[in-house]
Amino acid sequence: MAGKKRRKLRLLSDTFTDNRNVSLKENNEQEHRESWSDLPVELLEIIISQLTLRDNIRTSKVCKRWLSVALSVRKVNKPPWLMYFPKLGHLFEFYDPSERKTYSLELPELHGCRICYNKDGWLLLYKPRTMRVLFFNPFTREMIKLPRFEMTYQIVAFSSSPKSPDCILFTVKHVSPTVVAVSTCHPGATEWTTVNYHNRLPFVSSIWNKLVFCNGLFYCLSLTGWLGVYNPVEHTWSIRIVPPPRCPDNFFVKNWWKGKFMAEHNGDIFVIYTCYSENPIIYKLDQVNKEWVEMEDLEDVTLFASFLSSHARTDLLGMMRNSVYFSKVRFYGKRCISYSLDRQRYYPRKQCHDWGEQDPFESIWVEPPEDLSNFNWEG
Repeated sequence: MAGKKRRKLRLLSDTFTDNRNVSLKENNEQEHRESWSDLPVELLEIIISQLTLRDNIRTSKVCKRWLSVALSVRKVNKPPWLMYFPKLGHLFEFYDPSERKTYSLELPELHGCRICYNKDGWLLLYKPRTMRVLFFNPFTREMIKLPRFEMTYQIVAFSSSPKSPDCILFTVKHVSPTVVAVSTCHPGATEWTTVNYHNRLPFVSSIWNKLVFCNGLFYCLSLTGWLGVYNPVEHTWSIRIVPPPRCPDNFFVKNWWKGKFMAEHNGDIFVIYTCYSENPIIYKLDQVNKEWVEMEDLEDVTLFASFLSSHARTDLLGMMRNSVYFSKVRFYGKRCISYSLDRQRYYPRKQCHDWGEQDPFESIWVEPPEDLSNFNWEG
Protein backbone atom coordinates (compact mmCIF):
# COMPACT_ATOMS: atom_id res chain seq x y z
CA MET A 1 0.00 0.00 0.00
CA ALA A 2 2.78 2.44 0.87
CA GLY A 3 4.49 1.62 -2.45
CA LYS A 4 1.32 2.44 -4.39
CA LYS A 5 1.03 5.82 -2.62
CA ARG A 6 4.66 6.65 -3.43
CA ARG A 7 4.17 5.76 -7.12
CA LYS A 8 0.99 7.89 -7.23
CA LEU A 9 2.75 10.82 -5.60
CA ARG A 10 5.69 10.47 -8.05
CA LEU A 11 3.26 10.41 -10.97
CA LEU A 12 1.48 13.53 -9.69
CA SER A 13 4.86 15.21 -9.20
CA ASP A 14 6.01 14.34 -12.73
CA THR A 15 2.73 15.56 -14.20
CA PHE A 16 3.04 18.84 -12.28
CA THR A 17 6.63 19.25 -13.47
CA ASP A 18 5.68 18.55 -17.10
CA ASN A 19 2.79 21.02 -16.94
CA ARG A 20 5.08 23.59 -15.34
CA ASN A 21 7.70 23.10 -18.09
CA VAL A 22 5.05 23.43 -20.80
CA SER A 23 3.76 26.58 -19.14
CA LEU A 24 7.27 28.02 -18.88
CA LYS A 25 7.96 27.16 -22.56
CA GLU A 26 4.74 28.84 -23.66
CA ASN A 27 5.58 31.88 -21.56
CA ASN A 28 9.07 32.02 -23.04
CA GLU A 29 7.67 31.74 -26.57
CA GLN A 30 5.15 34.45 -25.80
CA GLU A 31 7.86 36.67 -24.37
CA HIS A 32 10.02 35.92 -27.45
CA ARG A 33 7.18 36.96 -29.75
CA GLU A 34 6.53 40.04 -27.74
CA SER A 35 10.22 40.95 -27.70
CA TRP A 36 10.37 40.91 -31.53
CA SER A 37 7.14 42.82 -31.94
CA ASP A 38 8.17 45.38 -29.36
CA LEU A 39 11.64 46.12 -30.76
CA PRO A 40 12.36 49.85 -30.92
CA VAL A 41 12.07 51.36 -34.40
CA GLU A 42 15.73 52.40 -34.35
CA LEU A 43 16.85 48.80 -33.75
CA LEU A 44 14.49 47.46 -36.42
CA GLU A 45 15.94 49.95 -38.92
CA ILE A 46 19.48 48.75 -38.19
CA ILE A 47 18.51 45.08 -38.60
CA ILE A 48 16.36 45.43 -41.73
CA SER A 49 18.82 47.80 -43.42
CA GLN A 50 21.32 44.90 -43.60
CA LEU A 51 18.94 42.69 -45.61
CA THR A 52 18.93 42.10 -49.35
CA LEU A 53 16.10 43.55 -51.39
CA ARG A 54 14.34 40.16 -51.56
CA ASP A 55 14.51 39.67 -47.75
CA ASN A 56 13.48 43.29 -47.22
CA ILE A 57 10.32 42.67 -49.24
CA ARG A 58 9.61 39.47 -47.29
CA THR A 59 10.12 41.29 -43.99
CA SER A 60 7.68 44.01 -45.00
CA LYS A 61 4.87 41.42 -45.07
CA VAL A 62 5.12 40.63 -41.32
CA CYS A 63 3.03 43.55 -40.09
CA LYS A 64 2.26 47.20 -40.80
CA ARG A 65 4.96 48.38 -38.42
CA TRP A 66 7.64 46.30 -40.14
CA LEU A 67 6.32 47.38 -43.55
CA SER A 68 6.85 51.01 -42.62
CA VAL A 69 10.40 50.36 -41.42
CA ALA A 70 11.28 48.15 -44.42
CA LEU A 71 10.14 50.82 -46.87
CA SER A 72 12.12 53.50 -45.06
CA VAL A 73 15.44 51.61 -45.39
CA ARG A 74 14.83 49.76 -48.67
CA LYS A 75 17.79 50.08 -51.03
CA VAL A 76 17.02 49.86 -54.73
CA ASN A 77 19.78 50.11 -57.31
CA LYS A 78 19.45 51.70 -60.73
CA PRO A 79 20.27 49.63 -63.81
CA PRO A 80 22.90 50.90 -66.24
CA TRP A 81 21.91 52.82 -69.35
CA LEU A 82 22.65 51.72 -72.89
CA MET A 83 24.77 54.36 -74.67
CA TYR A 84 24.75 54.48 -78.48
CA PHE A 85 27.59 55.90 -80.55
CA PRO A 86 26.27 57.76 -83.61
CA LYS A 87 27.70 57.11 -87.06
CA LEU A 88 27.55 60.85 -87.78
CA GLY A 89 27.33 63.95 -85.59
CA HIS A 90 27.71 64.45 -81.86
CA LEU A 91 24.21 63.48 -80.63
CA PHE A 92 24.44 60.42 -78.39
CA GLU A 93 21.41 58.42 -77.31
CA PHE A 94 20.95 56.78 -73.90
CA TYR A 95 18.33 54.14 -73.18
CA ASP A 96 17.01 53.57 -69.63
CA PRO A 97 15.71 49.95 -69.45
CA SER A 98 13.80 50.49 -66.20
CA GLU A 99 11.75 53.42 -67.46
CA ARG A 100 11.93 52.38 -71.11
CA LYS A 101 12.86 55.91 -72.08
CA THR A 102 15.46 57.25 -74.49
CA TYR A 103 17.45 60.41 -73.80
CA SER A 104 19.91 62.31 -75.96
CA LEU A 105 22.97 64.42 -75.19
CA GLU A 106 25.42 66.39 -77.33
CA LEU A 107 29.00 65.23 -76.74
CA PRO A 108 31.29 66.98 -79.26
CA GLU A 109 34.31 65.97 -77.14
CA LEU A 110 33.97 62.44 -78.51
CA HIS A 111 34.46 63.42 -82.15
CA GLY A 112 36.73 60.89 -83.86
CA CYS A 113 36.81 58.53 -80.85
CA ARG A 114 36.16 54.81 -80.68
CA ILE A 115 34.71 53.24 -77.57
CA CYS A 116 36.87 50.59 -75.87
CA TYR A 117 35.59 49.90 -72.35
CA ASN A 118 33.46 51.26 -69.52
CA LYS A 119 33.67 50.95 -65.74
CA ASP A 120 32.82 53.00 -62.65
CA GLY A 121 31.20 55.70 -64.77
CA TRP A 122 34.23 56.22 -67.04
CA LEU A 123 34.57 55.51 -70.74
CA LEU A 124 37.90 54.44 -72.18
CA LEU A 125 38.29 55.93 -75.65
CA TYR A 126 40.77 55.72 -78.50
CA LYS A 127 41.45 58.18 -81.34
CA PRO A 128 42.92 56.22 -84.26
CA ARG A 129 44.21 59.30 -86.11
CA THR A 130 46.33 60.55 -83.23
CA MET A 131 46.67 57.24 -81.33
CA ARG A 132 45.47 59.14 -78.25
CA VAL A 133 44.00 57.09 -75.39
CA LEU A 134 41.81 58.87 -72.87
CA PHE A 135 39.26 58.50 -70.08
CA PHE A 136 36.02 60.44 -70.35
CA ASN A 137 33.04 60.82 -68.02
CA PRO A 138 30.06 61.53 -70.31
CA PHE A 139 28.00 63.20 -67.59
CA THR A 140 30.58 65.38 -65.82
CA ARG A 141 32.54 65.99 -69.08
CA GLU A 142 35.79 65.32 -67.23
CA MET A 143 38.65 64.04 -69.40
CA ILE A 144 41.94 62.35 -68.45
CA LYS A 145 44.54 61.89 -71.20
CA LEU A 146 46.93 58.96 -71.36
CA PRO A 147 50.14 58.40 -73.35
CA ARG A 148 49.73 57.68 -77.06
CA PHE A 149 49.59 54.04 -77.99
CA GLU A 150 49.07 52.17 -81.24
CA MET A 151 46.16 49.99 -80.27
CA THR A 152 46.23 47.12 -82.73
CA TYR A 153 43.34 45.49 -80.91
CA GLN A 154 40.48 47.57 -79.67
CA ILE A 155 39.88 45.20 -76.76
CA VAL A 156 41.36 46.84 -73.67
CA ALA A 157 40.21 47.04 -70.04
CA PHE A 158 41.01 48.92 -66.85
CA SER A 159 40.81 47.85 -63.22
CA SER A 160 39.08 50.79 -61.49
CA SER A 161 38.21 54.47 -61.76
CA PRO A 162 41.10 56.58 -63.15
CA LYS A 163 40.75 58.64 -59.98
CA SER A 164 41.93 55.61 -57.99
CA PRO A 165 45.67 55.17 -57.37
CA ASP A 166 45.22 51.46 -58.23
CA CYS A 167 43.92 52.09 -61.77
CA ILE A 168 45.70 49.96 -64.38
CA LEU A 169 44.98 49.54 -68.10
CA PHE A 170 45.58 46.21 -69.79
CA THR A 171 45.57 44.79 -73.30
CA VAL A 172 47.11 41.70 -74.88
CA LYS A 173 47.88 40.58 -78.44
CA HIS A 174 49.64 37.71 -80.19
CA VAL A 175 53.17 38.31 -81.45
CA SER A 176 53.78 34.73 -82.60
CA PRO A 177 52.03 31.38 -82.07
CA THR A 178 53.78 30.96 -78.70
CA VAL A 179 54.31 34.59 -77.61
CA VAL A 180 51.87 37.28 -76.48
CA ALA A 181 52.60 40.94 -75.78
CA VAL A 182 50.98 42.41 -72.67
CA SER A 183 50.75 46.22 -72.60
CA THR A 184 49.87 48.16 -69.45
CA CYS A 185 49.58 51.79 -68.40
CA HIS A 186 48.17 53.95 -65.61
CA PRO A 187 46.99 57.57 -65.27
CA GLY A 188 49.99 59.86 -64.87
CA ALA A 189 52.37 57.55 -66.74
CA THR A 190 54.51 58.98 -69.55
CA GLU A 191 54.42 55.82 -71.68
CA TRP A 192 52.93 52.35 -72.00
CA THR A 193 54.87 49.31 -70.84
CA THR A 194 54.93 46.26 -73.13
CA VAL A 195 56.36 42.89 -72.12
CA ASN A 196 56.43 39.68 -74.18
CA TYR A 197 55.38 36.45 -72.45
CA HIS A 198 55.60 32.82 -73.43
CA ASN A 199 52.10 31.69 -74.29
CA ARG A 200 50.71 28.18 -73.96
CA LEU A 201 48.38 27.06 -76.67
CA PRO A 202 45.39 26.71 -77.16
CA PHE A 203 44.91 30.31 -75.93
CA VAL A 204 44.56 32.46 -79.05
CA SER A 205 44.41 36.21 -78.49
CA SER A 206 42.35 38.22 -80.97
CA ILE A 207 40.16 41.27 -81.34
CA TRP A 208 37.30 39.14 -79.96
CA ASN A 209 38.82 38.71 -76.49
CA LYS A 210 36.62 39.33 -73.45
CA LEU A 211 38.22 41.11 -70.50
CA VAL A 212 37.27 41.57 -66.84
CA PHE A 213 39.21 42.59 -63.74
CA CYS A 214 38.42 40.30 -60.80
CA ASN A 215 40.11 39.79 -57.41
CA GLY A 216 43.18 41.77 -58.47
CA LEU A 217 43.67 39.89 -61.77
CA PHE A 218 42.82 40.53 -65.41
CA TYR A 219 40.95 37.59 -66.94
CA CYS A 220 41.00 37.31 -70.71
CA LEU A 221 38.59 34.89 -72.41
CA SER A 222 39.94 34.00 -75.85
CA LEU A 223 38.05 33.30 -79.04
CA THR A 224 38.38 29.57 -78.34
CA GLY A 225 37.08 29.87 -74.74
CA TRP A 226 40.39 29.48 -72.85
CA LEU A 227 41.33 31.84 -70.02
CA GLY A 228 44.51 33.87 -69.91
CA VAL A 229 45.28 35.56 -66.57
CA TYR A 230 47.54 38.56 -65.97
CA ASN A 231 48.71 39.57 -62.49
CA PRO A 232 49.54 43.32 -62.58
CA VAL A 233 51.36 43.21 -59.22
CA GLU A 234 53.61 40.23 -59.95
CA HIS A 235 53.72 40.97 -63.71
CA THR A 236 52.95 37.37 -64.65
CA TRP A 237 50.93 35.83 -67.48
CA SER A 238 49.48 32.32 -67.33
CA ILE A 239 46.81 30.13 -68.90
CA ARG A 240 44.20 28.63 -66.57
CA ILE A 241 43.70 24.92 -67.10
CA VAL A 242 39.93 25.25 -67.23
CA PRO A 243 38.12 23.54 -70.14
CA PRO A 244 36.12 26.09 -72.18
CA PRO A 245 32.42 26.44 -71.37
CA ARG A 246 30.17 24.35 -73.61
CA CYS A 247 28.63 26.32 -76.45
CA PRO A 248 24.99 26.00 -77.56
CA ASP A 249 24.40 23.31 -80.20
CA ASN A 250 23.76 25.89 -82.90
CA PHE A 251 26.48 28.28 -81.78
CA PHE A 252 29.01 27.68 -84.53
CA VAL A 253 27.34 29.65 -87.27
CA LYS A 254 28.17 32.90 -88.99
CA ASN A 255 29.10 35.73 -86.58
CA TRP A 256 28.84 33.41 -83.55
CA TRP A 257 31.60 35.36 -81.77
CA LYS A 258 29.28 38.36 -81.42
CA GLY A 259 27.00 36.43 -79.07
CA LYS A 260 29.57 35.82 -76.32
CA PHE A 261 29.85 38.04 -73.22
CA MET A 262 31.71 38.06 -69.89
CA ALA A 263 30.96 39.94 -66.66
CA GLU A 264 32.27 40.10 -63.07
CA HIS A 265 30.30 40.42 -59.85
CA ASN A 266 31.61 40.27 -56.28
CA GLY A 267 34.54 38.05 -57.20
CA ASP A 268 32.56 35.77 -59.53
CA ILE A 269 33.02 35.60 -63.31
CA PHE A 270 30.07 34.92 -65.60
CA VAL A 271 30.08 33.99 -69.29
CA ILE A 272 26.98 34.26 -71.48
CA TYR A 273 26.60 32.40 -74.77
CA THR A 274 23.72 33.27 -77.09
CA CYS A 275 22.85 32.23 -80.62
CA TYR A 276 19.94 33.43 -82.75
CA SER A 277 16.67 32.40 -81.02
CA GLU A 278 18.27 29.80 -78.75
CA ASN A 279 17.95 30.44 -75.01
CA PRO A 280 21.21 31.82 -73.62
CA ILE A 281 23.52 29.59 -71.62
CA ILE A 282 25.11 31.22 -68.57
CA TYR A 283 28.19 29.89 -66.79
CA LYS A 284 29.97 30.84 -63.58
CA LEU A 285 33.64 30.06 -63.08
CA ASP A 286 34.28 27.65 -60.20
CA GLN A 287 37.79 28.68 -59.16
CA VAL A 288 38.19 25.76 -56.74
CA ASN A 289 37.19 22.89 -59.01
CA LYS A 290 38.50 24.69 -62.12
CA GLU A 291 35.38 24.33 -64.21
CA TRP A 292 32.56 26.37 -65.70
CA VAL A 293 29.24 25.64 -63.97
CA GLU A 294 26.02 26.21 -65.88
CA MET A 295 23.67 28.52 -63.98
CA GLU A 296 19.92 27.95 -63.81
CA ASP A 297 19.44 30.80 -61.33
CA LEU A 298 21.43 34.01 -60.84
CA GLU A 299 20.09 34.54 -57.30
CA ASP A 300 18.64 37.98 -58.06
CA VAL A 301 21.73 39.14 -59.97
CA THR A 302 20.97 40.89 -63.26
CA LEU A 303 23.53 40.81 -66.07
CA PHE A 304 23.78 43.56 -68.69
CA ALA A 305 25.62 42.20 -71.71
CA SER A 306 27.37 44.16 -74.43
CA PHE A 307 30.26 43.28 -76.67
CA LEU A 308 32.87 45.64 -75.20
CA SER A 309 32.05 45.39 -71.49
CA SER A 310 29.27 43.73 -69.52
CA HIS A 311 28.00 44.53 -66.03
CA ALA A 312 26.09 43.01 -63.12
CA ARG A 313 23.61 44.50 -60.66
CA THR A 314 21.70 43.37 -57.59
CA ASP A 315 18.71 44.83 -55.76
CA LEU A 316 16.74 45.82 -58.85
CA LEU A 317 12.98 46.01 -58.64
CA GLY A 318 10.39 43.85 -60.34
CA MET A 319 11.06 41.58 -63.30
CA MET A 320 14.56 42.93 -63.85
CA ARG A 321 15.96 40.58 -61.21
CA ASN A 322 17.48 37.24 -62.22
CA SER A 323 17.63 38.25 -65.89
CA VAL A 324 20.04 39.07 -68.69
CA TYR A 325 19.63 42.33 -70.60
CA PHE A 326 21.19 42.60 -74.05
CA SER A 327 22.33 45.65 -75.98
CA LYS A 328 19.42 45.53 -78.40
CA VAL A 329 16.27 47.68 -78.25
CA ARG A 330 13.17 46.82 -80.26
CA PHE A 331 9.69 48.28 -80.85
CA TYR A 332 10.95 51.73 -81.85
CA GLY A 333 13.18 52.12 -78.84
CA LYS A 334 10.58 51.02 -76.30
CA ARG A 335 11.71 47.55 -75.27
CA CYS A 336 15.17 46.20 -74.48
CA ILE A 337 15.64 42.52 -75.32
CA SER A 338 16.05 40.49 -72.13
CA TYR A 339 15.93 36.90 -70.96
CA SER A 340 14.29 35.90 -67.66
CA LEU A 341 15.77 32.87 -65.90
CA ASP A 342 12.68 32.68 -63.66
CA ARG A 343 10.35 32.31 -66.65
CA GLN A 344 12.89 30.79 -69.06
CA ARG A 345 11.85 33.02 -71.93
CA TYR A 346 12.87 36.08 -73.88
CA TYR A 347 11.11 39.42 -73.69
CA PRO A 348 9.71 40.39 -76.15
CA ARG A 349 8.68 36.83 -77.01
CA LYS A 350 9.60 35.13 -80.31
CA GLN A 351 12.16 37.71 -81.38
CA CYS A 352 15.10 36.76 -83.59
CA HIS A 353 18.44 37.63 -82.01
CA ASP A 354 20.94 37.42 -84.86
CA TRP A 355 23.97 39.19 -83.41
CA GLY A 356 25.47 39.35 -86.90
CA GLU A 357 22.98 42.10 -87.76
CA GLN A 358 24.40 44.47 -85.15
CA ASP A 359 27.66 46.39 -85.04
CA PRO A 360 29.22 45.22 -81.75
CA PHE A 361 31.01 48.55 -81.32
CA GLU A 362 27.95 50.79 -81.59
CA SER A 363 26.75 50.62 -77.98
CA ILE A 364 27.85 49.98 -74.41
CA TRP A 365 26.25 49.88 -70.93
CA VAL A 366 27.18 52.87 -68.74
CA GLU A 367 26.43 54.08 -65.22
CA PRO A 368 23.21 56.15 -65.11
CA PRO A 369 23.55 59.89 -64.40
CA GLU A 370 22.44 61.49 -61.16
CA ASP A 371 21.20 64.65 -62.89
CA LEU A 372 18.91 64.56 -65.95
CA SER A 373 18.69 68.31 -66.44
CA ASN A 374 21.14 68.31 -69.36
CA PHE A 375 19.34 65.56 -71.26
CA ASN A 376 16.65 65.77 -73.91
CA TRP A 377 13.92 63.16 -73.54
CA GLU A 378 12.94 61.67 -76.87
CA GLY A 379 9.76 60.01 -75.64
